[in-house]
Amino acid sequence: MRLILPAHFTPNRGMPVRETARKHKINGEIKANEVRLVGPDNEMIGVVSRFDALKKAQDLELDLVEIAPQAVPPVCKIIDYGKFAYEIAKKDKDQKKNQTQQLMKEIRFKWRTDTHDFNFKTRHAREFLIAGNKVKGSVMFRGREITHKEIGGVLLEKFVAELLDVAKVDSPIKLEGKNLSVVLAPDKVKKAKETKPKAIPKEKKEAKGTISEEVVYDESKSLIIEDVT
Repeated sequence: MRLILPAHFTPNRGMPVRETARKHKINGEIKANEVRLVGPDNEMIGVVSRFDALKKAQDLELDLVEIAPQAVPPVCKIIDYGKFAYEIAKKDKDQKKNQTQQLMKEIRFKWRTDTHDFNFKTRHAREFLIAGNKVKGSVMFRGREITHKEIGGVLLEKFVAELLDVAKVDSPIKLEGKNLSVVLAPDKVKKAKETKPKAIPKEKKEAKGTISEEVVYDESKSLIIEDVT
C-alpha cells in the first residue's frame, strides 16, 4: 500500500500557519529518500525511509518537519507544525521587542562656533545619548577654512570632554573630506552611576538611648536636562 500525502498536508490543529511564511519543508514537500528521524518526545528513532517517516507521522496525527536540511541524511522531526511555527514566531517577536533601536544623531559645528551655540548643541547631544542614541559631532569647513582644522580638533575634544560622564568614544576624531568628526556612544555604566542618588549621613541625634540617622540625597550629583524649545 502506497502512502500519498499532499505537499502542504497539515492536520487541522493548533494555530493556523500561512503557506508563504513557512520556513521548513513538511510532509510531502520533503524529497530525500532517507531521513534521520526524531520522535515527538525528542527520542532519536534513527535513519528511516521517507515513506516510513511519513507513515509514523500520519499514525500519530502529527507532521513530519525537516529541521536540518543541510545534514546527511536530513534530520526530520515528528511534531505539531502549527504549534511549532507559532512558538518560533512568538520567540522572534519577543526578541525584536527586546531589541533597542539605536539611531545616529549628528551635531554640526562651525569652526568658529561661539560658546552659547556650543553649549546649546552639547546639551542636545547629552539628551540624545541619555535616550540611548549614538551622537556624531562634526566640524564643517568651507574652502580655505580647512587650514584651521586644528581649531576644529580642539572644539571636538572639548565636546567629548563635556559628555564623557554619560558617553564613551565610539570612533575617535578624524578628518572625513572637509569635515572633522567624532562618534560617541551611550555608556550605560556611567549613566547608571550618574543618575543613582547618593545617600549621605547629615547628622546623628541621640534619643532615649538610641541613635537616629537622618539621610538626605545629594541632588548636586543628579543630571538635569533642560527643555529646549
